[in-house]
Amino acid sequence: MYKILKLDKISPEGLALFPLDQYEIGTEITHPNAILLRSFEMLNMELTESLLAVGRAGAGVNNIPVNKCSEKGIVVFNTPGANANAVKELTIAGLLLAARDIVKGVVFSESLRGKGTEVAELVEKGKKKFGGTEILGKTLGVIGLGKIGVMVANASLDLGMKVIGYDPYISVESAWSLAREVQRANGLDMLIANSDYITIHTPLIETTKGMLNAERFSRMKKGVRILNFSRGGIVNNDDLGKAIKNGIVERYATDFPDDELLNMEKVIAIPHLGASTEEAETNCAVMVGNQIINFIEKGIIKNSVNYPDCHLEQSSDFRLVVMNKNIPNMVGQVSTILAKANINIAEMLNKSKGDYACTIIDISDKPDDDTIKTISNIAGVVKVRVLNMVK
Repeated sequence: MYKILKLDKISPEGLALFPLDQYEIGTEITHPNAILLRSFEMLNMELTESLLAVGRAGAGVNNIPVNKCSEKGIVVFNTPGANANAVKELTIAGLLLAARDIVKGVVFSESLRGKGTEVAELVEKGKKKFGGTEILGKTLGVIGLGKIGVMVANASLDLGMKVIGYDPYISVESAWSLAREVQRANGLDMLIANSDYITIHTPLIETTKGMLNAERFSRMKKGVRILNFSRGGIVNNDDLGKAIKNGIVERYATDFPDDELLNMEKVIAIPHLGASTEEAETNCAVMVGNQIINFIEKGIIKNSVNYPDCHLEQSSDFRLVVMNKNIPNMVGQVSTILAKANINIAEMLNKSKGDYACTIIDISDKPDDDTIKTISNIAGVVKVRVLNMVK
């Protein structure tokens, strides 16, 4: 019986994937084989020896101790693209909110409650304070052309905007999905200087932290509107405040409010609703559920942030899964140990990602405890499992 610790509310459709006769799922499990979570902060959690995988029903993994997991051979999964449409739709809403002063207009209308027959006249007198511009014909700069960025770019074209895109690491899949009308920016500064609207769709990593700062604000068109539905911290708050006061930034719409932003004029602060749709939560739960099951039962890895994607079709009754550091002669050492134990190798896959690697070996016979211990003692091996592939 495998044990799954659930740290957040997970969509029932995802939990239903786990057969009740093979998996126990709960919120009080002390030695789990896997952890399911969304935004729970687990950076200081103890990682027990039993833990094989952590599944994040969402894209960001800032709340997970990824490096510590890697060192212990624990695979960390996320669900890229599962909530993409939800974030795309909210970004388009943010685009329109940034163009027109809709938010303050709604607040104004609500302030007229109880005015009776005066409402119509007061609306006509007050509406001029909440004007704006149309997005038709304006230029949108999209920073980051992953799944969400591509969807936003294509949808904005359909709304009649001119679109410039920038992503030095664009994938082949994203390139195929991107409409041909999207212009390619030669660099970030070129995009910034030519955009009426700028939307950010990059992860928060060391190279993107504070990416929009005083220097880049100085290169922008006066009156630019900026959307950040990616991650807080990509925009430097202090520099943003100055850019707003200097008339460079006309509006800043973000899904990541903090106290500093809430005290700024011309900031539209949305309470982190990007993936908060029923459909997105279900998609994330189903994706991460399948990923956890495939890894636990078959050693298959897909959408891991710390170990390589690995998929090997079953070719024998037993499977050896070795999580190890990415160092030379690892496969050779494991193969030699299996040969000495008279265990034939039917099929093998070895893939690496950064400092770590995974080796999947289909074998003829189940290794005894001494053989497993010998493999585990190889310098650089961090976790070893033997799977019985016969159901």
